[in-house]
Formats: sequence, C-alpha cells, structure tokens
Amino acid sequence: MEQLGLEGMPRRLYSCTPSRLNSWLDCRRRYRFAYLDRPAPPKGPPWAHNSVGAAVHNALAAWWREPYERRTPMTAAILVSNGWIAEGFRDAEQSLAWRDRAREMVSGYVASLDAADEPVGVERTVATRTSVIALSGRIDRLDRRGDELVVVDYKTGRRAPGPDEARSSLALAVYAIAASRVLRRPCHRVELHHLPTGQVADWEHTEESLARHLGRAEQIAEEASAADEAYRERLPSTGRRTRADREAEAAPVPPEIDALFPPSPGPICSWCDFRRHCPEGQVAAPDRAPWDGLATPEPAL
Repeated sequence: MEQLGLEGMPRRLYSCTPSRLNSWLDCRRRYRFAYLDRPAPPKGPPWAHNSVGAAVHNALAAWWREPYERRTPMTAAILVSNGWIAEGFRDAEQSLAWRDRAREMVSGYVASLDAADEPVGVERTVATRTSVIALSGRIDRLDRRGDELVVVDYKTGRRAPGPDEARSSLALAVYAIAASRVLRRPCHRVELHHLPTGQVADWEHTEESLARHLGRAEQIAEEASAADEAYRERLPSTGRRTRADREAEAAPVPPEIDALFPPSPGPICSWCDFRRHCPEGQVAAPDRAPWDGLATPEPAL
C-alpha cells in the first residue's frame, strides 16, 4: 500500500559540504564512490602532495594555538617536523627533503604574520542553511579586519592561484556566508594564501555575488539529492552494498545506477582516488605515482 505524504511537512534538507558539491560537479561516478557506494578495496594509495598539505595545515593551526611568546618561525618549523606525514613518498629520502621544504615554507610564512593579531577562528567549523540545503565546512583561518571578517584558505600546490580562483571558489563564498551568519558580522573578502610563493589571491564579494554562489550551491544540491534518492530506491531494502558485496553475490552494478552517476573522463582521472574502479578513467588518463603531484624540481637535502 502506498504511504500518503502529509501536507505541510517541511522539506528534507540536503546536508553537504562544499567538497561534496564540487565532487558532484567534477565527476558523478566519483561522487557515488565517495559518498554512496564505498567500493572495496576503497581508495588508492595516499598521495604525497596531500601529505604535505595536511602537515602544513596542521602545523599552522597548532602555531596559532601556541602561547603568544612561542609563536615564532622556529616553533612553526618544529610543529611541521613533529606532525610530519610520511605517506605517499617514493622513499625516506624524498620524504625528508619535502619535510625540510615544508618547514621552510611554514616558518617563512609565519614570519610575515603579526603573532599578536589573534584570528577569530582557526580550523573553525561554520554552517548555514536555506530552504534547500544545510551547508557546513571548516575554514583554515578566519580573520577580523576592522568591522569585517575575512576568510583565509592556505594553498600549497605547485601553482599560485589568481584572483579568478578566489572569485569563483564556491567553498570560499559559502564559508563567507556561513561565517557572517554564525558570528553576525559582515564577511565579503576571501583570500587564498599560497605558502610556497607567499602570494595572496583575494576577492571582495558583494551581497549579490555571494547570493549567486549560494543559489548555485542549491542548484547542485537539488541535482545530487535527486540522484541520491533514486540510488536508494534502486537498492535492496537491506541497505547499501559495497562493491565487494556485489562481487561476492556475482551481481553487477545495476545499469540504472551507472546511468544516474556517469563518469567524466579526462586528465584529472590520473589523480582520482577511485581510479581502480573506473575503466573509463583508466583509458582517459595515465597512471600516476603517488609522488607525481609534488612540485619539481625536488628540493635538495
């Protein structure tokens, strides 16, 4: 018997992060693997460039939590060493070389900061909701400049970002909106701090541009939410199955599921964590070693 809905019941919000929304935009198959299917074996090997980025972010967050008198470049370098992540590198020698480079990167960056200028938040989680979505995310650093808040995001990649990347970033815009609502202060400026070069790419949003980003987030969420619901309806009532479950049952992925979450083959497939589960991605781009995302030439020991 069909269950009747109740009039006036509030619409179920789509809970997500900017990463989830961007994953839907980048490749719907990867989205499915990351948030719905959880194939087995799961992700591929760890990437060395992700290890560098995580170690740097963790050290900067810990540096701001130190007492004022300990907020020195030397402390920053020590924090990098203490929290170094040696996963994904070719060998111990490469790991040590990049650890030393990360130490220099972070200590040089903090030398340019005013250690007494306390951020409003470090690794601060913020959230907001509309009639469609419940968004949340974590900001690397939230500053106060005058009467306004500023969203700061650290970057460690090989290429310095430009103002267009700050302007078009859905994540930064969502963080600005959420921070403003949570802390009840205006927030329009977003910044990308590229630690390897010291360059800062910034953008000053307007209320209109922030509203456009939020509207875009709602549009993406509606698409992803509809696909999620269709996915759940097509699975057995016992719940989600992993790829290992399907293989053990000799049951292929239903074609209607693949149709809901088609791949987007391209060069980025080389870096996909779920490459081993995607024949189209394997054809579209070559395999990469876990350390291939590191900048070249390599730093010297």
